[in-house]
Amino acid sequence: MISMREPAVAGSFYPEEQDKLAKMINEYLQYAKVDETYSKEAKGFVAPHAGYIYSGRIAAYTYKAIYQYLQHKKVDTIVIIGPNHTGAGSLIAVSDEDWVTPFGIFNNDHEFTRALSKIKGIDINEAAHEEEHSIEVQLPFIQFISKDFDIKGVFICMLDQSYYSSELLANAINKVKEDLEREIIVIASSDFNHYESAEIAKSKDLPAIEALEKLDMLKFNDIIERVGDTACGFGPITVAGLYAKMKGASRGILLNYGNSGDINNDYSSVVAYASLIFV
Repeated sequence: MISMREPAVAGSFYPEEQDKLAKMINEYLQYAKVDETYSKEAKGFVAPHAGYIYSGRIAAYTYKAIYQYLQHKKVDTIVIIGPNHTGAGSLIAVSDEDWVTPFGIFNNDHEFTRALSKIKGIDINEAAHEEEHSIEVQLPFIQFISKDFDIKGVFICMLDQSYYSSELLANAINKVKEDLEREIIVIASSDFNHYESAEIAKSKDLPAIEALEKLDMLKFNDIIERVGDTACGFGPITVAGLYAKMKGASRGILLNYGNSGDINNDYSSVVAYASLIFV
């Protein structure tokens, strides 16, 4: 019997009542306007993972793009990659559990998960996922937009976000996808710069995003390190970008960018958020 990963941040990062959660997500998706021309050709996606009140409107742009993608392309499995904020578990940890949200159970693609775990450097490890929010907050959006489709998930938490690990994981995802003949999409979960003024955040984030728009993942990593950008999921973003390039993507498109100050009017210390697609 497969064990369940129960919600860790329902009621704090997003509503735990199903009707309130659905209403919130629906409103955000209605607000988001995305050009379907690009959405249906996307090879990878980036979405923020803060509390919905702060980042939900920006995340909705990514999920509007994914919804539009699903209208044109068959998808068997969504691979969600998030950073490890807790420090628990292994360096690249994949969960073999089914995940629960207020919308119900989101089933794990166990065959894909277990194939990944056979690749050196990738482990099945639930400790990394128990209290981690970066993947969990993506799931209600995914469930809401994919309720008419039979789609499963693969849940990967990166403690080691080095370029080496990102390359290893991107190659592993592509190998398993090809071996199992899965139609997949890859979502990177990341916020951008943390706890500096909105002006400083923008000055650090925009050069990094420019590198993503050119799909130059080495330059993206170099800028993150050089300017001290505290984008917490730069590794997952790198994986999504590298995978997208393997599938023929040539550029990134910034769908929306903002920060927590847009909600609480405090621009002196913000967390910044971006939604992007790779096409």
